[in-house]
Amino acid sequence: MTITLPFDNSYARLPDRFYARQRAVPVREPGLIAVNDALARALGLDPDALAAPEAVAAFAGNTTLEGAEPIAQAYAGHQFGGWVPQLGDGRALLLGEVVAPDGKRFDIQLKGSGPTPFSRRGDGRAWIGPVIREYIVSEAMAALGLPTTRALAAVTTGEPVWRETALPGAVLVRVAASHIRVGTFQYFAARQDTEALRLLTDHVITRHYPNARTPLDLLDAVTAAQARLIAGWMSFGFIHGVMNTDNMTISGETIDYGPCAFMDDYDPLKVFSSIDQFGRYAYGNQPRIAVWNLAQFASCLLPLMGEEEAAIEAATASINRFPEIYEAEWLRRFRAKIGLATEEDGDADLIEAMLTRMAEGHADFTRTFRGLIDGKAAAEFSDPAAFESWAEDWKARTEREADVRSTMRAANPAYIPRNHRIEAAINAAVTGDYDPFHRLNTILARPFDDQPDAADYRAAPTEEEIVARTFCGT
Repeated sequence: MTITLPFDNSYARLPDRFYARQRAVPVREPGLIAVNDALARALGLDPDALAAPEAVAAFAGNTTLEGAEPIAQAYAGHQFGGWVPQLGDGRALLLGEVVAPDGKRFDIQLKGSGPTPFSRRGDGRAWIGPVIREYIVSEAMAALGLPTTRALAAVTTGEPVWRETALPGAVLVRVAASHIRVGTFQYFAARQDTEALRLLTDHVITRHYPNARTPLDLLDAVTAAQARLIAGWMSFGFIHGVMNTDNMTISGETIDYGPCAFMDDYDPLKVFSSIDQFGRYAYGNQPRIAVWNLAQFASCLLPLMGEEEAAIEAATASINRFPEIYEAEWLRRFRAKIGLATEEDGDADLIEAMLTRMAEGHADFTRTFRGLIDGKAAAEFSDPAAFESWAEDWKARTEREADVRSTMRAANPAYIPRNHRIEAAINAAVTGDYDPFHRLNTILARPFDDQPDAADYRAAPTEEEIVARTFCGT
């Protein structure tokens, strides 16, 4: 079977300093873990062809698909606030771009395909754990309706990867609207390469924000996209874990699911990442960090925005719109979570009062909000009376709403990718058993539906099952 993807590689047509041309490093014995049938069809691709041995070999890096132009993209970034002038794709290759039947353009990338010029002495590989985690969580995010990169396929390499011990190697086939990051702009700004900044800005506007006419318009659009994205994260209790500038996309998609997690018990100071010792990327800090990252993006655009003082003033005003956009989207989402489709002045106070009680009562974030639908929310609190006192005001407010239950059902998932379930799927995959992985993906594809045969997947972890720390995929 001949495998053909209709590549049209616009990023590879930019100048050579935007990337390094690099082929994947072949592996011993490629094997298929999964093909995302629904995503393949949405891209206009044949899922059966993608599961064929020829495609599996290409996804593992043993062959190059016709029309692909593998490149490792260059970028820089602030990592935990520290400046790194050169990062780049150290274990990923952009094969190329495809245009879906709906006219939207998407990157097809291999993650874990071997070393590149940006690997910084790393092996460029991924072990099966991060591949399984990113596949599960990114697809769950898509099912929740949040902008995200996607997983088209996952394959094994038949070779070990050494991470303190030998672990089975794997490659993720990732799909994104693009892999252009704040750090991509920082890479050229640090080199005072104004020509590259202009080319990159024009490329992004054409690809993502065709209504933008100027660099300031682009900044406005990216600020708005990120404000809406972070509000979405917050509404589902999601903690990205590593919001470095090289992990913030210009398209407004969630990217890089390393030490990420969905909260169990609600805690605005919650941190999962093993390397976030001071809580820089804690749940409650995510909006503030997004603004900080956007300020770095704005500084890159200043050379394209005319007279310096006026440019700084305009860029500052653009970023200062973030709180207003974010708060409006946050309030819209959390109103829906408590069943409110209309707006009243006291709604924000009502929501904050509930969150305060949840934090004090160690209430499970997802189960509490879903429990509002069937009257089981109080059971999530260490002191149910704390919830009941809030519920009196809530019930009085919802009397002025038309269909409270339907509103809540559409905003509150019953199923999220809980850490202990992901860990169970990873542990099984290490032994070659992918059944837990497939079952979890099937359940998470319908997060808002009651699924009686999967009731146990709604449960919070027992004390022995709690996963308190997550790790970077490298």
